[in-house]
Amino acid sequence: MMNRGTCLAFLIAVLLLVSASLAELEDGELEVGFYRKTCPTAESIVRRVVFKAVDSNPGLGAGLVRLLFHDCFVRGCDGSVLIAPTPSSPSERSSLINLSLRGFDVIDQAKTQLESTCPETVSCADIVAFAARDSALKLGGIIYSVAAGRRDGFVSDEADPPQNLPLFIFNLTQLENRFASKGLTLHDMVVLSGAHSIGIAHCSSIINRLYPTVDPTLDPTFAASLLSLCPNDTSSSNPTTPLDYQTPNVLDNKYYQDVLNGKVLLTSDEDLGNSSATLSLVQSLSAKGGGAWAAQFATAMQKMGQIGVLTGTDGNIRLNCSIFND
Repeated sequence: MMNRGTCLAFLIAVLLLVSASLAELEDGELEVGFYRKTCPTAESIVRRVVFKAVDSNPGLGAGLVRLLFHDCFVRGCDGSVLIAPTPSSPSERSSLINLSLRGFDVIDQAKTQLESTCPETVSCADIVAFAARDSALKLGGIIYSVAAGRRDGFVSDEADPPQNLPLFIFNLTQLENRFASKGLTLHDMVVLSGAHSIGIAHCSSIINRLYPTVDPTLDPTFAASLLSLCPNDTSSSNPTTPLDYQTPNVLDNKYYQDVLNGKVLLTSDEDLGNSSATLSLVQSLSAKGGGAWAAQFATAMQKMGQIGVLTGTDGNIRLNCSIFND
């Protein structure tokens, strides 16, 4: 049996441990189930909104996955990509690389419902992370948890995206360097590239491989179909085509088969199959069934979702995702 002094010492030790744990959370730790007490239905609200939107338009699922990517690579996962531009104040959405982003209305719908249920509680940055996860579930059956507690940022600058996002014309070295600058490995990059099994590309992103001469790494039949779709000058007509011609609305590993067969659209994707640094991984991820890729994709999405997050007292909880608080 402990004497009074021992009991007191034990209680002090417990209190110090609890205080340290609380301080750690306050100092910036994301947490699975972050809203379990403050807004228990937060994640289910987002999921319902996302599922309804993707049922109506599967392309929005691809858009929501891409939205997380474009948010996290610029200033961290802080919801800055959501800010709507004005004539006097352009934002990240004004940047040429972001003009084709989709899914803003879905985020706004989820935020409206969350503000009605749990006012001033759930950040827009967390909604983006939840929505990307739910899109992966809806389109690919991929399941993973999202640690939450992100706060929304105060800055959205039109000049930032091209300085931080990988460009479709990048070669492998440039891609690897850009991902490394965000704390992501070459392996992470190849795995996350599998998101190109959903979504679309505009001809303006492809014509560098078609004109003035066809890229010899393109499958000839595939190249012919692209030539029939995409004009040399896209200033007046800029058609779109699925990134993955096999299963365009299913998030799966068919993308890696496309890479190996010379049937991907973007230079950045083609290079993954042409480099000894990535070829073996692409071959492994293309394996029948896709379970290995799906598990790694889930892990990489979790990792990407923690880039440069604002937590604790940093940032704020935006009341409208497209507008900074007054």
